[in-house]
Amino acid sequence: MTGIETSIEPKKLPVMLSIRGEQYFDDVDPDGTELLTAGTMELLEDGRILLEYQETELTGMEGTTTTFEVNGSRVTLTRTGKVNSQMVFEEGRQHTSLYETPFGDLTVDIQTSHLRHNLSERGGVMDIKYSIAVEHTTTGRNCFKIRVKRKN
Repeated sequence: MTGIETSIEPKKLPVMLSIRGEQYFDDVDPDGTELLTAGTMELLEDGRILLEYQETELTGMEGTTTTFEVNGSRVTLTRTGKVNSQMVFEEGRQHTSLYETPFGDLTVDIQTSHLRHNLSERGGVMDIKYSIAVEHTTTGRNCFKIRVKRKN
């Protein structure tokens, strides 16, 4: 092999993540949570963006790493560690995945009704609205908004 390799390694940029989630159940006011946490954003050569942060005691998932993989109009949420799960969000489509808990595995159906983001190397906002069904029984509607701000 001759020549000089010009491959540039993607780098993880330090960011602050503001994650606001709301859960809606029939005839009940929404249950909202907000988390402000440090994380990283990685811009990959193929256009994908990875957002990653460590869950805390506040979320009840301490010891778990959460990653959002943004790939155009599809977002995959992966949790690894104490909790292992994967949820795929794609507007107008339903995706089924397995959610591993210490008490056993559950089938989770995600039906995404709204997905928008304007993420770039400067940060941005991602907004997702979806309904969730556990073991094919609808348990409610959820939404979350993630604000990403680059750290200086």
